[in-house]
Amino acid sequence: MSLEENKAVVRRWIEAYNKRNLDFDEFIAPHYFDHTNQVDAEGLKQLFNMGFKAFPDWHETIEDIIAEGDKVWVHLTYSGTHTGEFMGLAPTGNKITTKAVDIYRIVNGKLADYWNVTDNMRLFKPIGAIEYTEKGKKLFPEDAK
Repeated sequence: MSLEENKAVVRRWIEAYNKRNLDFDEFIAPHYFDHTNQVDAEGLKQLFNMGFKAFPDWHETIEDIIAEGDKVWVHLTYSGTHTGEFMGLAPTGNKITTKAVDIYRIVNGKLADYWNVTDNMRLFKPIGAIEYTEKGKKLFPEDAK
């Protein structure tokens, strides 16, 4: 597949994700593996269900997309409102916005491998999973709010 075709696969996946219209057979290769969360396609479905219950308005916006060989890198903005339990954390009603880079390996037009790097401070701080120390509050006063 061409680089543009590979990018189109990832764009369609993210669009389907945002619409909660995920046809795993259409997008996910049988040997799919998420290297960040250490799950296969079935584990990915479970992660999505957990995430959508906790952040029903979760949305991913593509900021930039780059392809090379069989890989596609996507710079994203994630946003959502914490209205359901997430990883044992009670809903806060807080809105989160964070940045991430996702890397997909495409095989025969399907997602085969996935890696992710997310600014987890901007995800977990607003929902009460982490707190800054006094020194952290001084170093990062805007983030500590």
